[in-house]
Amino acid sequence: MIIMASRTKFQTHFSAGKAQFPSEPMARWRLVLTVALLAAAGWRADALSVKVTGTGTECVHELAPYEGDSVLGYFVAHRDIDLTVTSPGGNTIHTSKGKSSDNIEFKAPSGGIYKFCFHNPCGAPETVSFYIHIGRIPNVHNLAKYGHNLVLLEALEEEAMRKRFKEWMDRYHRKYKDEEEKAQRYELFKKCAEKVDKLNALPDGVTYGTNHFCDRSEEEMQPYFTGELDVEE
Repeated sequence: MIIMASRTKFQTHFSAGKAQFPSEPMARWRLVLTVALLAAAGWRADALSVKVTGTGTECVHELAPYEGDSVLGYFVAHRDIDLTVTSPGGNTIHTSKGKSSDNIEFKAPSGGIYKFCFHNPCGAPETVSFYIHIGRIPNVHNLAKYGHNLVLLEALEEEAMRKRFKEWMDRYHRKYKDEEEKAQRYELFKKCAEKVDKLNALPDGVTYGTNHFCDRSEEEMQPYFTGELDVEE
C-alpha cells in the first residue's frame, strides 16, 4: 500500500517535494507508437544524443523534404530542459519547457531544414537522448509486424534508469559490498522510481521524489513503519 508522503515523511519509500528526474508514463506509450510507426515506414530508429553544457544550448538540424511531412520524435534527459523547434522560415513551431522527457510531433508547414535546439538551464552539463524522424506515416494496422523494434525503447529507458540510479547513489553516498548486492539494490530502486513516476503523473498537485529509502525492501522498512528505528540515518 502506498501512503501519501505529504502526510508522514517516513511511511513510504519516496518523499514529497521536487521530483528527481520525473517522467510521464503516458509519454512512454507515445514513444512506443512513434518507434513502431517509424519501423513500419522503413525509417532508421537509432537513438542519438547530444551533450549540452551548463546554461548552454545545442542544436541539431533535420531536413523535411516536403510540406506536410510528419515530424515525430521523443527526448529524455535526467534534468528538466527546454526544446525549441524552428521552421526554415525562422518561426517557432514546437516548444517543450522545463521537461525531462516529452514527445515531438507536428506537420512540417514547408519543406526545408528544421532546427531543434536543446537548452540546459542548469549549471551542470546534461546529456539528452532523442529520436527525430521525418516522413510519411504508414497505416497503423501494420504496427504489429514491427514489435521487435521496441527493443530500442527498452534500451533507452534502461540506460536512463541506470544513470538515474548512479546519480542517486552519489547523492546519498551509497556503496555496496559487491556487484551482486548492487544489482539487487538497483532492482529495488527501479521499482521505487517507477512508483514515484506514476504518482507524479496523477493530477493531485503533489510532487514526489526518490529519497534515501529507495533501495530498501519492504522487510527492511518494517522497523521504520513500526517505530523501532528512527527515520534519520
